[in-house]
Amino acid sequence: MTWLMPALPLAGAAVLLLIGRRGDAWGHLLGCAMALGSFLVAGVAFLGMLGRAGGERVVHETLFSWVPVGALHVDFGLTLDQLSVCFALLITGVGSLIHIYSIGYMAHDADRRRFFGYLNLFLAAMLLLVLADNFLGLYVGWEGVGLASYLLIGFWYQKPSAAAAAKKAFIVNRVGDMGLALAMMLMFATFGSVGFIQVLGSASAAGESRNTAIGLALLLAACGKSAQVPLQSWLGDAMEGPTPVSALIHAATMVTAGVYLITRSGPIFEHAPYAQIAVVLVGAVTLLFGAIIGCAKDDIKKALAASTMSQIGYMVLAAGLGPAGYAVAIMHLLTHGFFKAGLFLGAGSVMHGMNEETDMRRYGGLRTVMPITFVTFGLGYLAIIGVPPFAGFYSKDKIIEVAFGHGGAGGFLLGSAALLGAGITAFYMTRVMLLTFFGARRWHENAHPHESPSVMTWPMMVLAVGSVGAGFALSFGGALQNWLEPVVGAHHGEMPVPAWGISVATVAVVLCGVGIAYRMYRGEVDEAAPQGSVLTVAARRDLYGDAFNEAVFMRPGQRLTRGLVLADDRAVDGLVNGVASTLGAVSGWVRHLQTGHVRSYALSMCAGAALVVAVLMAVRW
Repeated sequence: MTWLMPALPLAGAAVLLLIGRRGDAWGHLLGCAMALGSFLVAGVAFLGMLGRAGGERVVHETLFSWVPVGALHVDFGLTLDQLSVCFALLITGVGSLIHIYSIGYMAHDADRRRFFGYLNLFLAAMLLLVLADNFLGLYVGWEGVGLASYLLIGFWYQKPSAAAAAKKAFIVNRVGDMGLALAMMLMFATFGSVGFIQVLGSASAAGESRNTAIGLALLLAACGKSAQVPLQSWLGDAMEGPTPVSALIHAATMVTAGVYLITRSGPIFEHAPYAQIAVVLVGAVTLLFGAIIGCAKDDIKKALAASTMSQIGYMVLAAGLGPAGYAVAIMHLLTHGFFKAGLFLGAGSVMHGMNEETDMRRYGGLRTVMPITFVTFGLGYLAIIGVPPFAGFYSKDKIIEVAFGHGGAGGFLLGSAALLGAGITAFYMTRVMLLTFFGARRWHENAHPHESPSVMTWPMMVLAVGSVGAGFALSFGGALQNWLEPVVGAHHGEMPVPAWGISVATVAVVLCGVGIAYRMYRGEVDEAAPQGSVLTVAARRDLYGDAFNEAVFMRPGQRLTRGLVLADDRAVDGLVNGVASTLGAVSGWVRHLQTGHVRSYALSMCAGAALVVAVLMAVRW
């Protein structure tokens, strides 16, 4: 039944996108039914796996022969193992809640049917990505996710900003996709296959240099999809899409793909220490990069987008630490799926009640008029900053422990970066809470905030429950680590300091971040206040990520393109045009010999005959 998981939402997308306006009245219901059906299949498969012994839990299904070309033979197959089922449950479970929420959020949109078709397509592509048993099948899902994100980010394509954001996301991700394509070419050249079993099982025999090349190419791919430095610039602009899209991208689908790719390809990175170091550095830089940006954003969705960049950085950092970090990276990914989806849906509820206003400086005091949104958003806030016993305390703190446990100066630096990121996270998320739900009411006259309808609040409540209890459930007795051990391996290293000491230090840093934010934002907020320090200005401009890309890549690329065009015009086209001009001139001269006058032809015949006679007489003499 594994194939039904991606097949159901794919069938829903096909119907909704092909049936036209006839499905407007019931299209949203079909979209939700397909998502829920896929979640039901994933749940049944998970229960079936629980009923089998550890070595018998993997389910492999070959659907048909896909690429039988010479030495390359690839079957279209799916594999459901302990790792992929975690992603399948997250994608379909959280995705279904977002579908249900979208019924209310998109209730007055004339193209709601098309929106649900795109959501179904997104789920189908992401499920194929995590269920494929080879890198080529993963690549198809990878590209499908990119297409679906382009369609959803630019859903309101009549807005120039939305159309530009969709194009930006698509182009930046194409850079990363080239990394995955290059990695597959290297895999085939090295192993003669792109299947997981063949490639990952033979990684130890490939040599460090080849594994390093493949690992760096995979890291480039992960940076694109998961918005990691240096390919992070698209994520903030992606907020131009409807808010349920943001929740789906950030919590259950697109940005988690890079973490899955690195974790699934673990044996390659374990035999490529330099590529592994690159993964760790990218994660550490990105978690601080995103946290700093989040401190200066006034747009509630963009603040949460920066938060996602930072939290995915934590996951990438953990995945780069090898078997010690794979399970905790996945744990944080799963807990993040609950509280980040809840935070985005809460932001959408606020926007719904505030006439789509996104500037937090124009909120304030909303806890009294939107109590359900306040409570559910607040629980997500406590989870993301890592307050015990909420979900983030168990997963993020574990990443900090593993980073410090890496040992040596490197471990101390990584742990310190992760610890600093936790403090900054507490600061900017407290800022979001204070500006949105507390303080004086700063609403404009046309704003009439109100609580969202139940079809929107019930998914938020379910996600809030996950924000509270998911961390404890996944960590109790090492449940998730034991579950994933057959796929990602086990790690039994020793911590340089007691785990409780790191937890105490982390909570203390978090409380400092909360206190600083409270002191700065408990009073009145002035929209016209100056932008602040140099760092604040830089953070408001995304730490000049776009400016860097423009200066280092875009402008030189434009100059290179103009140079190539000039060379093509002057050299290639010049040579071709020169030959054509020469032939044209010769033909024009020869054309004068064809006059159409009989006397001219007779004279030419006489001249020719005289020339022949002269030559013959010369030869005879």
